[in-house]
Amino acid sequence: MTPRSTGEGPVDRDVRAHIPVLISEVLEQLRPGPQETYIDGTFGAGGYTRAILQAAPCRVIAIERDPTAFANGQALVAEFGGRLVLAPTTFSNMEQPAREAGLTHVDGVVLDIGVSSMQLDDPERGFSFLRDGPLDMRMSQSGPSAADVVNGAEEEDLADILYELGEERRSRAIARAIVKARDESPITTTKALAHIVERVLGRARGDEKHPATRTFQALRIHVNDELGELKRALEAAERLLKPGGRLAAVTFHSLEDRIVKHFLQERSGKTAGASRYLPEPAAAADAPSFRIVNTRGFTPNEKETDANPRARSARLRVGIRTDAPAWHGS
Repeated sequence: MTPRSTGEGPVDRDVRAHIPVLISEVLEQLRPGPQETYIDGTFGAGGYTRAILQAAPCRVIAIERDPTAFANGQALVAEFGGRLVLAPTTFSNMEQPAREAGLTHVDGVVLDIGVSSMQLDDPERGFSFLRDGPLDMRMSQSGPSAADVVNGAEEEDLADILYELGEERRSRAIARAIVKARDESPITTTKALAHIVERVLGRARGDEKHPATRTFQALRIHVNDELGELKRALEAAERLLKPGGRLAAVTFHSLEDRIVKHFLQERSGKTAGASRYLPEPAAAADAPSFRIVNTRGFTPNEKETDANPRARSARLRVGIRTDAPAWHGS
């Protein structure tokens, strides 16, 4: 996927113009080799896929749920010929395109979690409050939209979504304001929702963070079931990786990072706190299925954050698959 965006700046359609976050660290940890196969679970603009394919004469199965990004990715498929397969599915379903390619195991999996710059920068997709557009937010461009949730969910359910997925402390006040506004007229645009939130929270002078940031994050995560997808993708990677295979996951906020961190802690035999998004702990007899490379994870250096401020919140966590079976229930 492309570097994360605040929604500012023009849309850049050139794949080469996008430099993935922590790409040097990802390549160093994946260590692509000749004749090996990797899963890029979040193709986006193809940045990680291109870098892996250029690093070694290997193969990549890239996954993209967004029809627009999938269509744009066909040029990269043509460029690398038979070394790249682009699959129109979700990354939790990564085992299916692997099976279709005749594979039971792969050498590495990379996941770049969240929404891409291209999605945020396109006002018609409805991900950003900085440009007015339809209140959509669907990565797959199918199923219920953010407008459906905002206009149809019960007030208590809306408040729970904003609190749990956006960590919005004033979720109940925002939910009340949304319900009051939609009673007068449906909320159908990003600007309309952003104005409602801003009226509730206000905006401190000099605060660069828009008050609607957490609300939009929560709705996007809910609409796309991002945390559920992440949990299922981690389990699928555990089943698919061969012994010695590497899982590299780049996250951009605490909810994502917590899931990856706890998953790797649990699967490496370390104690992890409970999470409603993680599977029930397996039996104590399960042998560790991963070895953690760096318990603190990898973060961008100053040079990268200076060049790309969008990388500041990124964290890379890496696990190496052991020869133990995937945990029961995975």
